[in-house]
Amino acid sequence: MAVKVITDSTADLSPEIIEDLGIGVVPVYVRFGNEVFRDGTDITKEALYRRLVTSSIHPTTAQPSPQDFATSYSECAEEADGIISIHVSAKTSGTCNSALQAREMVKGECPVEVVDSQFASVGLGMVVIAAARLARAGESLSSVLEETRRVISQVRMLGLFDTLKYLVLGGRVSKATTSVARILNIKPLFTFREGELVRAGLVRTYAQGVAKLYQFAHGASSVQELAIAHSTTPDAASRLKEQLRAIFPDTEIRIAQLGAGLGVHGGPGVLVVAVR
Repeated sequence: MAVKVITDSTADLSPEIIEDLGIGVVPVYVRFGNEVFRDGTDITKEALYRRLVTSSIHPTTAQPSPQDFATSYSECAEEADGIISIHVSAKTSGTCNSALQAREMVKGECPVEVVDSQFASVGLGMVVIAAARLARAGESLSSVLEETRRVISQVRMLGLFDTLKYLVLGGRVSKATTSVARILNIKPLFTFREGELVRAGLVRTYAQGVAKLYQFAHGASSVQELAIAHSTTPDAASRLKEQLRAIFPDTEIRIAQLGAGLGVHGGPGVLVVAVR
């Protein structure tokens, strides 16, 4: 018997990583009007962004239901003696709350530890991967939980939005703010601070924003791992990876595409760097 690691689809993990490390992924929901899709299951990322820019209906996202988690926990309990369920920041989503409710629903089947990662996307992904590697190595639930919390304290993220349009459509910022941003041609940088998605600065051009992401990673100390995520700009992500590889030649640098978690709110052109 072993520890099983479960996360949600906002971790933006590749199918290869999920399979290799045996990670369970519970999808969040994406709703376009009356149409509801499971992120990464019923709708591909390419289709998501295509609809995002062409549809007259702006999508919304919703956390998995407690039953979704309970089903996943029960399936894992058959082959695990402990489950660690690691999720997107509780200050940005109700996902952790659904997971906590599900834990009560399966009480007695298998011990379940629910962890708020305080991040999303590749920041969350870093935490999940570290936990899954320990679980695969045969570590106990308490050891995996302790290391997970330690990794959370080590992760930092910085991201660049090319536009505020989708934050406005989602009600995250005011129309007045985006009007000023458009007139001044400024683009926001954002980060996670104690689990909250907050503005970390402004730049005048996309290139200046990418340079800020590079400087952010370059200035980090004792870097063990790097990850880059993009919504629709794989070439920009690859160029940034090569720039960072020049100064971190022996460090793993992973590239991922954003799913619905940050993608719906950021839209095209989002670029994110996470360091551990």
